[in-house]
Amino acid sequence: MISLILATYNWPQALKLCLESLISQSDLNFEVIVADDGSTTPTKELVEAFQKTSPIPITHLWQEDQGFRKSQILNQAIQRAKGDYLVFLDGDCIVQPSFIARHRQLSQAGYLVTGSRILLNESLTKKLLAWPNWDFKRFMSQALMERIKGGINKYLPLKIQMGDGTWRHYKKFIWRRIKGCNMACWKTDALAIGGFDQSMTGWGHEDADFVFRLSNIGLIRKSGSWSTEVLHLFHKINDQSHAAENARRVREKILAKAP
Repeated sequence: MISLILATYNWPQALKLCLESLISQSDLNFEVIVADDGSTTPTKELVEAFQKTSPIPITHLWQEDQGFRKSQILNQAIQRAKGDYLVFLDGDCIVQPSFIARHRQLSQAGYLVTGSRILLNESLTKKLLAWPNWDFKRFMSQALMERIKGGINKYLPLKIQMGDGTWRHYKKFIWRRIKGCNMACWKTDALAIGGFDQSMTGWGHEDADFVFRLSNIGLIRKSGSWSTEVLHLFHKINDQSHAAENARRVREKILAKAP
């Protein structure tokens, strides 16, 4: 089974669309673990409402809000996961109906997957948040025009989805295109590296560190582009005061590994 680990913090309106897109999957053989980094009551109430009607199991893990501690709550979710394969997603992302099926298709022993995202602008994000419910067909009926208007930054990956192949394999570790909002690995591999580095606090690069350490134990990184794209809702940039320090620490690990 797949365990989808869904990171969230105090944006229940976006989380609602995300969860609606998840319960509309063509492949329902998965669980959702909401990894909540200290959200207030509205998020708890939203998750409880979904738990009552969802066709898939939904677990809500919450920790006290003591600043950005995403790595810590993700590690709790990894431990609680019942599935042997983990897919990581952020609560400000909406997924296509084939998202789980595509990740399952790309899953392979000895590999991890880093997917990509389609960015939505502020205007389109506000429009979608005003919808009574998420409707992928409705979105796609407007997607080409939104691409022309600049509402989304990509269109073709929504229409063309490609299968697996060696063309997806990265030959070495590179920082580019690592998005914690869309990646996947086996639970045993995540546990083998001790999960995410909890000493990295504040926004930034905990995902790159995670992927580097997975690569460091011999896993091959596979691109999930043209298969698993998520729709990333517009929001103001997070506090990046820790980003430079987190990036420095990841670079140190890379340099220490270099021959």
